This record gives sequence, C-alpha cells and structure tokens, in this order.
Amino acid sequence: MSRTFTIVIKLGSSSLVDEKTKEPQLSIMSMVVETVVRLRRLGHRVVLVSSGGIAVGMKTLNLESRPKHLARVQAIAAVGQGRLIGRWDNLFSQFGQRIAQILITRNDITDWTQYKNAQNTISELLQMDVVPIVNENDTLSVSEIKFGDNDTLSAITAALCGADYLFLLTDVDCLYTDNPRTNPNATPILVVPDMAQGLPGVKTDSGSGSDVGTGGMATKLIAAELATNAGVNTIIMKSSEPHNISKVVNYVQSLETPSTSVENLVQLQQLEQQKLQMHGVPFHTRFVADKTGMHLKNREFWMLHGLVSHGAVIIDQGASDALTRKEKAGLLPAGVIDVEGHFHELECVDLKLGSRLASGELDTTAPLVKIGRARCNYTSLELTKIKGLQSDQIENVLGYADSEYVAVRTNLAFPPH
Repeated sequence: MSRTFTIVIKLGSSSLVDEKTKEPQLSIMSMVVETVVRLRRLGHRVVLVSSGGIAVGMKTLNLESRPKHLARVQAIAAVGQGRLIGRWDNLFSQFGQRIAQILITRNDITDWTQYKNAQNTISELLQMDVVPIVNENDTLSVSEIKFGDNDTLSAITAALCGADYLFLLTDVDCLYTDNPRTNPNATPILVVPDMAQGLPGVKTDSGSGSDVGTGGMATKLIAAELATNAGVNTIIMKSSEPHNISKVVNYVQSLETPSTSVENLVQLQQLEQQKLQMHGVPFHTRFVADKTGMHLKNREFWMLHGLVSHGAVIIDQGASDALTRKEKAGLLPAGVIDVEGHFHELECVDLKLGSRLASGELDTTAPLVKIGRARCNYTSLELTKIKGLQSDQIENVLGYADSEYVAVRTNLAFPPH
C-alpha cells in the first residue's frame, strides 16, 4: 500500500457562494466531497476547513451586503452555520461518509490544555473515519479573539493535526507576481522553497477577490508561512478543480526538496513549469515545508500562533543569546531592560531585543526587534520592579519570589531561522 497522509483542505466563501447571486456553488462543493471521499478510500486522513457561514446566512435572510454592526453579523452567522453544515452533511451522506462540525475561536485554544483537547478531538475523529469540518465560530467571535480569516485558521488546524499537506483552494490556479485579472504580464510563482527568504517582486495587496470573503492572497502567504514553519507542505490551487489534489500529492512525493535560494527564483519557476508539464500536473503554488528539523514543535507553535500577545518584554543581547542557543536557558530578570503594556502572570507577551544605555536603561533611539514570545511568571507591574536585578534580589524587592526565572524554557518560543 502506498504511503498515506493527513491532508487539510480549506475552502473560502468565494469558492462556496457565487459572488454576484450569493447562490451556493453546489458543483464545487460536490466535487470537493467526491475528492475527499476518494482520498479517504486511498487511506488518507482528511480535514475540511470551510468558510461560508455568514455568506449563507446573508442569502437565507435576503441581504444584499454584509452589515457593519457586529451583533447583526453574529446573528447572520448563527443562521448560516447550521445551513452550511447541513449542505455538507447532505452531500457527504450520499457516499455514506460521516462528518463532524468543529466551531472554534482563538479563545478556545488560549489554554494549553484546551489546545491539546482540540488536537485530541480532531485526532479521535480521524481515527473514527469521520471527516472533521472546521470553521471559526462567527456567532461568538469578536475582533480580539478572531483568527482573522480562515486561511490562518486552516494553518493552525494543519499544525493541530500534524498534517502533511495544507491545500488552500481559491479562485485562481496559483500565486502570481501581480493580480492576473488586471495585469496580463503577471507571471506564476509555482514553487517557494523557503518562505523566510521572502518573495521579491510579488504584489499581494490587492485584497479579497470577492465581497463574500475576508481573505486575499496576502492572507494565504501568511497561512503558508505558519504551516511551513510547522512542517506542513502548503499548496495554493484552483477550487473548481479539487480532483487534482491527488495528482499534486503524488507529484510532490516524487520530488526532492529544492535547496535553491530566492536569488534564483525565476530560474526555479521555469524548471518547475517544465516538471509540471512533464508529469501532466496543472499549475499550483507549492510552499515547501521546513523538514530540516528546525520547524516548530507543537507547544512552540501554540505560543507563537495560538495565543494573543498582551504586551512585550524587552531583553538585552546577552539574554537573547542565552535564550536562542541550542540548549536554551530560561529568562532571568537580569536580562530584562524594559516592559511594554499591561499583562498578568502567564499571559503571552512578545520578546523584543533592545539595547542598553550605560545607565542600564533602554536606549530608545535604537530599533526594537521582535524575536519570539514568552509566558512570564510575573506581571508587568512586578517585572517593572525587578528588571535588571539578580534573581536573589527578587524577594527583597517584591516580598516574595515565585520563581528565579521571568520565564522558564518551556514557556519560551522562537520562530525558525
């Protein structure tokens, strides 16, 4: 038997609902269902991330445009989410395939135990041969706890279930250097070997392709960076041709991971185009997963991308070197220069690298560089009092010492590269 994989497939609202008529695109949904069933019969584990609750609700309530009032949008989502999952259930039931709905907000995974529970639920459903269908719970989400869009949610879901592949299905076949609808000279980007090196010459600020979706190509690049950092191969491809997912998986498995730098991006695209034509595989954009062993571990991914930052701790170069070495240390108060924002004990904060003046205070003329995240053992008020001190001085200043560390190793996370 050939190797099997865990595959996450994300569909946006524009793929599920017609932009002009707001009618459901049942043909695309049906093709996605047939594809998922086919992948399941090959032994693959499949998770769907499906937008569309608000768009379906708008059609049900005969609304022409999305309202701006939050409570009304949440009410529309409440109407639409039930109908959307009903459509999926009806289509999957034609093949005898069971599904499950998972509605989450970022609040649901801010606790490590809750994050693990979400992970265990998805894992158990896959073990039971059930297809989980994940969506953001727009009936409860507010801006502070939203993932932002389902591209980001799909990347977090892919990390949650340890996926091998994340497919971002959209209304174009691949990433282009510019919007191909308005610029006929836009050229395709077919492979991106390392997201950390950036994509020079690529414009991604054209926004969402339709008024029923919230994401554009820029959000897909963010999702690709998140997913590849977690070791997940990420693919952008056309939503109207989901049957090509198997072709793409087989094609990628036949390749060796390229080690080409961005300086050779043009030559790399030409070579990739030749390979695709030779294998009879349609255009798509492939973001190569970080398989060097440096990709984010489960808890690190949760801290960097599952949590919301409530402030920042500014540290010096010596502390940064100690925290980012292979056998990283915990963060001691002596390495802290300053504190930004107001946060409580064990809330997530950004770690920023700054410079000290001779007085030991922060050099406000030097730029701050965000290097990672931490969950601190002390509040922002406590840290302001003990910054720059030795650990044995904490009790004298605060009257107690919960820990010699500002943050222990397991509560520190740094992106790869």
